[in-house]
Amino acid sequence: MRTPRAAQEVMETYSPAEERFNAQRRTVGLIAGPLIFVVLLLAPIPLPAGAHRLAAILAMVIVFWVTEALPLPVTALMGPVMAVVLGVAPVRPAFASFADPVIFVFMGGFMLAEAMFVHGVDRRIAYTGLSWRFVRSGPGRMLVVYGGITALLSMWMSNTATTAMMYPIGLSIAAHLARTGGAGARQFALAAMLMTSFAASIGGLGTPVGTPPNLIGIGMLQRFAQVEITFFQWMAIGVPAAAIMFAFLAVLFYATGVRGVTLTEGSTQIVKDELKKLGPVSPGQRNVLIAFGTTVILWLTPGILALVGLDQTSFARAYAQAIPESVAAMIGALLLFVLPINWRAGRFTLTWDQALNIEWGIILLYGGGLALGEMAFTTGLAEALGKGITSWIPAPSTVALTLTFTAVAIVLSEATSNTAAANMIIPISIAVAVAAGVRPIEPALGATLGASMGFMMPVSTPPNAIVYSSGYVPITAMMRYGVALDLVGFVVISALVLVLGPLIF
Repeated sequence: MRTPRAAQEVMETYSPAEERFNAQRRTVGLIAGPLIFVVLLLAPIPLPAGAHRLAAILAMVIVFWVTEALPLPVTALMGPVMAVVLGVAPVRPAFASFADPVIFVFMGGFMLAEAMFVHGVDRRIAYTGLSWRFVRSGPGRMLVVYGGITALLSMWMSNTATTAMMYPIGLSIAAHLARTGGAGARQFALAAMLMTSFAASIGGLGTPVGTPPNLIGIGMLQRFAQVEITFFQWMAIGVPAAAIMFAFLAVLFYATGVRGVTLTEGSTQIVKDELKKLGPVSPGQRNVLIAFGTTVILWLTPGILALVGLDQTSFARAYAQAIPESVAAMIGALLLFVLPINWRAGRFTLTWDQALNIEWGIILLYGGGLALGEMAFTTGLAEALGKGITSWIPAPSTVALTLTFTAVAIVLSEATSNTAAANMIIPISIAVAVAAGVRPIEPALGATLGASMGFMMPVSTPPNAIVYSSGYVPITAMMRYGVALDLVGFVVISALVLVLGPLIF
């Protein structure tokens, strides 16, 4: 069975035609980005000098993000650097966003996820679930449980890491089915691969740390609209959205992916054998669960206090001030460095070398996007952009803006990274809502959740690219299922945000 790291390495494996397309897209971006920058910089745009220069910088950054002409984190750093060089903002405010509290939520969450991988906690959870008696040799039950575990793990780990971890499990089952002549092997393999990718993206909606766009939306609403969203409040919308979309996905694949499929006993035995290889729970796994459980409890405590009517007590106020989400995340991460595996040998749950494997690029991408958004509001560019876009919308109500920005975010997520899509569309949604005189919460939440879609193409998300590399997923099948899931996602996200948003916030 392939390791998760080995599986993750294939995510950039594309067909020759896709490689040519990506190369052409990057070349177009490298030419178009600077050209658009120069044209906008020289054009007589009726904006203040700082806003005018920032508009040119933002245009180039957006082109680079969409075309991936440069690595996304590099482009995110380029924006603030150019803003300082061109006098848009002083250096300290321009780079202050890279130390935003949400950065430390990212950092702590990534370290906990890395520790789960290092000690095999994620694999133990997966193999234990798939060894459940309920599964047995039923292909439908196997697929639903497999997808459910994927979605559950991706609520706390990155979608890419979750897909990379689950991918070889599904691939091994499908390969064994094909070797033993099981009926419908190819059909089951297609369903299992797409379930891996789609369930990972859907599960990421459930918690703020499930996928970077969630924290980007929370951070930008806090910074630009002065709206605080707690961990518990996010889950009140994110979990129902993930649950409804996963239910649709399960029914879809149950109806179209497992008819006529027969799993042999050996297919399920593979999973049981892998679980046996893990042996009993190790000290490292125990420590990871302690750190993870502590962090989750700290994250959820304010919401639990609110549910029992104690959110206005002196204890609740003191707790919220002393242990915000960022501090809770870092407490969990720090526990990993102090909980020993072997005290005498000086071995602890996580080493710094292992911690260096976290997704630092996502952290830079978030910081750069937040910095550009901050400057857009301080220079007046966001206000001008908001008024301009509002004038194009016949009736800029909360419903209209939520539907519009949810749809735009979903479409944009098909063309570029989900994180880059969130960085581009969320500040615009807030600016337009403010200019229209409506609450920015619903349009921004719609844009945030919509940015995590991207189901149609291998280039839309790393999870899609990983499963596409298996050879079991024709691009036409990914597009067919992806369109259906995008449409359902648009309806579910829009409805939940519009119905639950006013009740929660």
